[in-house]
Amino acid sequence: MTNAIETPKEKQNRHKAMEAIKLLNTLREDFKSPLRSMEYFYKLFEDVHCHQKALHEDKTKIGTMCIQIPSEIIYALDGVPIRLCNGFYTDDEIGGDLLPQKACPLVKATVGHFASGNFSDMPDIVFSPTTCDQKTKAGAVIESFGYKIFDVDFPRTKESEASREYWRRSVKQFAVELSKFQGKKLTRSNLENSIKKIGYAQSLYHKLSDFRKLDVVPILGIDVFLVTNAFFFDKIDNWIEAMQNLLKELEQRVQNKINVAGKISPRIVYTGSPPIFPNFKIPQLIEESDAIIVADETCSSNRMFNDMVAVDEWNLYDMMDSISDKYLKACTCPIFTKNEDRIRRVIQLVKAYKADGVVYQAFAGCTVYEMEQRSVLEAMEKEGIPILYLESDYSPSQGGQLSTRIEAFMESLKTRRRNKK
Repeated sequence: MTNAIETPKEKQNRHKAMEAIKLLNTLREDFKSPLRSMEYFYKLFEDVHCHQKALHEDKTKIGTMCIQIPSEIIYALDGVPIRLCNGFYTDDEIGGDLLPQKACPLVKATVGHFASGNFSDMPDIVFSPTTCDQKTKAGAVIESFGYKIFDVDFPRTKESEASREYWRRSVKQFAVELSKFQGKKLTRSNLENSIKKIGYAQSLYHKLSDFRKLDVVPILGIDVFLVTNAFFFDKIDNWIEAMQNLLKELEQRVQNKINVAGKISPRIVYTGSPPIFPNFKIPQLIEESDAIIVADETCSSNRMFNDMVAVDEWNLYDMMDSISDKYLKACTCPIFTKNEDRIRRVIQLVKAYKADGVVYQAFAGCTVYEMEQRSVLEAMEKEGIPILYLESDYSPSQGGQLSTRIEAFMESLKTRRRNKK
């Protein structure tokens, strides 16, 4: 009896499954006081990334390359938004053969994912906002593989009325294109229901965040990143139910004074390039170094949920304008020419969550985050907030050097804490 020869796609899927299960086993086994309700999220990622389980066979899958594509409109038109940002080193290696080696690993991995076609839920159409230059150019490469991609024009300033109107027109055109693709009409009722449902999901995230402000923190930061990453692709009703169960368990933990951190564990605000499953390398090293991530300013977590759509009049045109404003004014991405809002947001998080320091991660090749680190570091120093800047990629070989720097930073924060007593 001969062994079956493994195809390249089967080999890629096996390697991705190994990456996924390695992180999930770490979360399940290596940290103290695991949450029972987190098992839903662990199993979700295992089903999708280890067993290639499809979640949305009965729905049109609307791929998005960035959080600037309004999910409210996608749900209102009976589609399912699936964010396509990728965190797998396996896909990064595939994308490295198609893009410059110095390109951002997230972009290389995203392109590599499309090149391999190993989706559990294949997107039927992709909308790509012209935010990140590398993602914008990568869209043409992805289109060459046979995928249908629409660019959604995004302004590089947000202070002017001209930018506001420009983006409003872009959002309306996006709605028109999606409506044509779906063969459905965007109605006041459907859009209102969609805004309210996503708003409710955001309110659950805010409740989760409130638990992280406590002196006794009942949940790991890395678990929170997993929860928010699940929103990229999960069925929204299932995600909401799982969040409700998680919040109930966190309430019980607070009553029982269960702390996932130590008595002098440094409290960290995390900012920079987004942690995308399973590339949670930096958050994992932080929390393995006896620190706790209590808040973040990233587009894979806080930035997705923090600001809700504010509607004055529940008519279609006002709702569309409110959605546009939310996705432009609330955005703190470094693609903007000026980005004082991001610095204010980080400082606000440090104060609100009583953080001891900030960890700023930038992916090697992620030019905008690399360039903006200087202004952020200067602002933190002015405020007297300790900050550690790290440059990383998706390679598993960086662990030792990064771990040494992170442990040294955490020890310095512990010393500061002791000296304040």
